[in-house]
Order: sequence, then structure tokens, then C-alpha cells
Amino acid sequence: MADQTTVIRNAGRILAWNADRKTHEYLTDGDLAFRGNAILQVGGRYEGKADREVDGRGKMLLPGLVNVHSHPSSEPGNKGLLEELGSPGLGQSSLYEFMPIFLRFGPEGVRAAQQVAMAELLQSGVTTICDLSLPRPGWADDLAATGIRAVLCPMFRSASWRTDDGHSVSYQWDEKAGEKAMQTALETIDRAAQHQSGRVSGILAPSQIDTCTEGLLKDALAEGRKRGQAIQLHAAQSLVEFGEITRRHGRTPIEWLDSIGLLGPDLVIAHGIFLNDHPWIQWPHADDFARLRASGAQVAHCPVVFARRGIALNTLGRYRAAGITCGIGTDTFPHNMIDELRTACYAGRIVAGNFKAVSTEDAFTAATVGGATILRRPDLGRLAVGAKADFSIVDLKHPYMRPAREPLRSLVYSAGERAIRDVFVDGEQVVRDGKVLKIDVEAALSALEEAQAKSLEGAPGRDWAKRPVDRMSPPVFPQAQQ
Repeated sequence: MADQTTVIRNAGRILAWNADRKTHEYLTDGDLAFRGNAILQVGGRYEGKADREVDGRGKMLLPGLVNVHSHPSSEPGNKGLLEELGSPGLGQSSLYEFMPIFLRFGPEGVRAAQQVAMAELLQSGVTTICDLSLPRPGWADDLAATGIRAVLCPMFRSASWRTDDGHSVSYQWDEKAGEKAMQTALETIDRAAQHQSGRVSGILAPSQIDTCTEGLLKDALAEGRKRGQAIQLHAAQSLVEFGEITRRHGRTPIEWLDSIGLLGPDLVIAHGIFLNDHPWIQWPHADDFARLRASGAQVAHCPVVFARRGIALNTLGRYRAAGITCGIGTDTFPHNMIDELRTACYAGRIVAGNFKAVSTEDAFTAATVGGATILRRPDLGRLAVGAKADFSIVDLKHPYMRPAREPLRSLVYSAGERAIRDVFVDGEQVVRDGKVLKIDVEAALSALEEAQAKSLEGAPGRDWAKRPVDRMSPPVFPQAQQ
């Protein structure tokens, strides 16, 4: 209730925000109080009136995680298909050859995928999601019904891509369709801002740097600025894209964005991996990192999906040390932010050959205040007076958390989402004892399985080589003959 006060008493640890030092810090054996959807007190003993008290002994309170880049309306349906699948002739990415083949869901499949993803996100401590999907009727209502805080990021583009041979990509351009799709996106985000839940908003998301005209990107940037918002764009995400942009313009993707006036504080780059100094790129006549650093542009980092393909950012720690604002996203599947934090640390350390290259602090800060900064929401991603009551409760007594000498490390590297027991969004509990409260997960999973099976029936007909699904994505072991 809006006027009710809840107090979590004597929490073993509270990961609170220190505004003066601009960092999270541990508080011990303190209270967290919130009224309605706003935090009243963090730490110490709350002496005011409380309508409800929760025993916090043996628990750690964490700020809600902010997922800045995700595709929940489709990606859960790729489980069992894309974990070990890429295109050797297309820079190891599955973007251009396989994703257009498998991702063909009807409305019920889209809704089921979204619900499965929201359940996974909430259970891993995510309280805010940026949903990069195609607009659809009921999108905002469906997300609001799950209890999560949602940022709709309707995607639009001037061209689609395809491959007819598995080693080259062609683009089918329709600029008028792209302009029309952007108008639909604008209508979608403007309606989202008026949603009755108060937990839904929206930003523009032109799809990919290589599928959008210069004019469409500039128009999107202008519309975002009118609304006081950044826009989000896939860029520097694949070798194919790097080669295509340099072929078209004689510039790297980062250089081209700068040359057209897009590279700046109003741009969020997803995924920002393939700068000219990345170990996989041989392009010495540029300085993308310095250009990115000077521009104020931000990066949405999604480590798990790229690690599956043997690709990694160089590195989250380097970007953050240079002052580049970074957030964390789940992108594909699983929609598990704790997995993303752990992978961000491990992958970055391997790329750099240095165990100090990416710290737990780097990853957790990016997943909280980094994401909130990208969304221009100083009331998210932190436990502080006046911030939204978005947080999770971690069981310090969970076997995988113990010994809990350093509880955040125990959570990220050992326990994972298993130790997250309760989650609150906007002051309302949405996960209790590890179970989501507003989603029928079993029904959503059944619907998703049905949608995946139906989509795969037509997959060979969409493939350039007309391959059966088990040839495109073979099982780990062959099916025994009985």
C-alpha cells in the first residue's frame, strides 16, 4: 500500500550507496525502511512507525540490478539451439545465418518467451529491464503484470540482412518502411510513459548500425533528445558489421558514428566490442578507444552470449577505468544477471591475461548505478534514501554462500541466483522464497516449448542450404537406436 511502511530489521549486511564517495559500501546489522515505493532509511535503527516488520538476520540486502540490454520476446526460445552454434564463415556469429531461421514466433510464443525471461530475471535480482523487441499490442501491459520495472525499447531499421551462402551477407533496403517503423516506435514509447503502473517507460532503439540509414539514425537521436533520453544502437558487435561499415565508409563503426554526429552522451552502444584495437581487428589507423572515451557515449555490455562464441570485450575494467559509463545486459539466454556478472569478470581477465583486469566491483557497479546512469534514473540501482524500493534479499546462510566472509563474491562466484530468496520492485514483493509471484512459469514454459517446436518445423525451408534442424544444430550426443 502507498502509505504503508515496511522495515527489514537487523539485516546482516546491507549494500548501501554512499553518495559522497560514489560507491556501494557494506553496512552491518542495520535496518532498511521504505514507505510505499520509496526508501526512508538505510542502516542504523529505524525508530518510526512500521506497519510491517521483516526479520533480516542472516540476510544481505542488495540494490535491484538494472538490465540495460535484453531480447526477452524471442531469445528464451533459442535454448538448446544456439549454445554451440555460430557461422565459421561469418566471424563466428550466429546473427546472420541462424537467428533469422529459428526466431519465428507467433503472438503466443512471444508472450511465453517474455514471461519465461521475466521470471529468470526477477529470480536473479533484476528489478529493471530494457526490453529491445518489436512493438506489439499489449506489450507494456504484459511486462507490467509481471511486477518488473520495464523500459520498452522498440526496434526499427531500414534494412534486413540475409546470407545465401553462409559466408557473405546481403542487405535488403526499404527506407520508407524504416521511417514508418520509427513512427510506431515513437508512439509506443510515448504511450509507455503514461502507463498506469508507473513502472513502464520507453526509449528509442534503432536496431543495428549496418541496417539503419544515416538519416534514420539522426532522426532517432533528435527525437530522443526531445524527450531527454538516450537512444540505444547495436554497434561494434561483429566482424561482419566492422567489415561492412569500413567497406561502405572507409571508417570504423566508431569513427563513422562520430562523423555523423551520433557518437556522444545521448548514445548507448550495444555491445561496443570490436574497436580497432580489439585483438581480432587489424586496423591500426584509428583510435576508437580514445574517440569513445572523449565522446561520452555509453556501452551496454553483454558478456555471456559473446563468450559462448569465443568473443569478449577488451575489457569492462579498461572501459570503466577510462570513465566510459557501462551497464550490463543479458541480451539472449539465460536471462540471469548473476551469470553475466561472473562472466564479465572471467572473460575480461582471460582477454587481458590479468586477474585484475575486471573486478567484482566493476561488474556490480555496472549492473546497478551504471545501468541507472544510462537510463538517467538516479533513483535506481542503489539503496539510498529517496531511491525506489527496488532490492533483493540474499540468504547468507545458503550453503553456497558460506563462508560468507565477502558475501558479494560468494554470491557472484559461488551461489549465483540460488541464494536470492526475495525480490521487491517499487516496494512490492515479486519473488518470495525464490518463487516468482506474478507469473505462471509452468504455463509459460509449456507454451514456449510448443512455440519453439512449431517454429522449427519451418526452419529448413528458411535456411539457404535447406538443412534439417538436427544438421544445423546437432544434439550433443546422437539419438540411440532401440
